[in-house]
Amino acid sequence: TASPLRWDGIVLGASYGYNSMTTDFGSATGSSIAYILRNSTLESEANPSGWTTLPNKVTTSNQWGGFLGYNWQMEQLVLGVDIGYNHPSSLDSSTADSISRIVTTSDSVTHHVTLVSSASLMLTDYGTLRARAGYAFGQFLPYAMLGAAVGRFNYANSATVTDVQTGAIVGTFGPVTQTDGQSDIFSVGFVGGAGIDVAITPNVFLRGEWEYIYFSAVNGIKPSLNTVRAGLGIRF
Repeated sequence: TASPLRWDGIVLGASYGYNSMTTDFGSATGSSIAYILRNSTLESEANPSGWTTLPNKVTTSNQWGGFLGYNWQMEQLVLGVDIGYNHPSSLDSSTADSISRIVTTSDSVTHHVTLVSSASLMLTDYGTLRARAGYAFGQFLPYAMLGAAVGRFNYANSATVTDVQTGAIVGTFGPVTQTDGQSDIFSVGFVGGAGIDVAITPNVFLRGEWEYIYFSAVNGIKPSLNTVRAGLGIRF
């Protein structure tokens, strides 16, 4: 039976939700370590810049946002596209750790290497462009979505390398520290998720949805975002 409600037209609304950001810091300081050990036998053979020094971290925050889109309805099939803007209250993740290894290179030098690293990442805000496909019945419109996202990030990294050498060469390299950081770095991502719109009048609806975004790496830091949100929208 065809839905007695119409879902086609322009849709506009606001939302409030909860973010959970998982940040993979494993490669965050790799470029800094590679710079410190550039042109060295240690780096070319043992590759300390590729060692995983830092763990993953999970950070949570509330967020607010809004959306604007358009729906096309063909009987009970509803297709739509929307753009969205979301601003987390405080989505800032940081970590620090160290790793030590003993390696012997081809020049008969034994290296007692210690890496001390720290990194932080903050998601300032992000926008989405999503395509939606849903099935209307009664006052309900469940849907799935796919699309793209652009996030704005701030990051800061620091790495310190100390290499105590024995064997053919005896001595100590370091500690040498390299830092790196930047604000307002943009990263693109993939969006997927599902939700449901519930009509409370012919032109006003409630929205509930789950959204997942996988962002491209920000200077070696790999963030992903899970969001659950509720919204209020109008159709006209």
